[in-house]
Amino acid sequence: MVTRARGFTLLEVLIALLVFGLIATAAAEVGSQYISSFERVRDKTLAGWIAENRINELRLQESLPGTSENSEDTEFGTYRWQVTTVVQGTAEPSMRRIEVTVAKYPDDQENPFPVHTLSAFLGEK
Repeated sequence: MVTRARGFTLLEVLIALLVFGLIATAAAEVGSQYISSFERVRDKTLAGWIAENRINELRLQESLPGTSENSEDTEFGTYRWQVTTVVQGTAEPSMRRIEVTVAKYPDDQENPFPVHTLSAFLGEK
């Protein structure tokens, strides 16, 4: 009686490795997209809070701000941000249009990239 060895052929093993390789590649791509999406949502949320805080600071001032444009750097949530505030006049002299643009500095770089812009109108109290 002859016993035949049982097992996988080289071709079957190579096909199995190919299938597992394709699955691993797809899983890595999904993971990468998830991380990128998470970072984008985190940055938008933090930048939105910074912009709202800046507009509320202007609302709490005793007088209506004059027309101007200024930028300042700030630390928020372990990140460095550039906050640009533009105060514009309107057709109504007792109102101002405020536009706050928040840009994030990438790690150890000097050129920030814009993340969020928020506009509001302020009137005399």
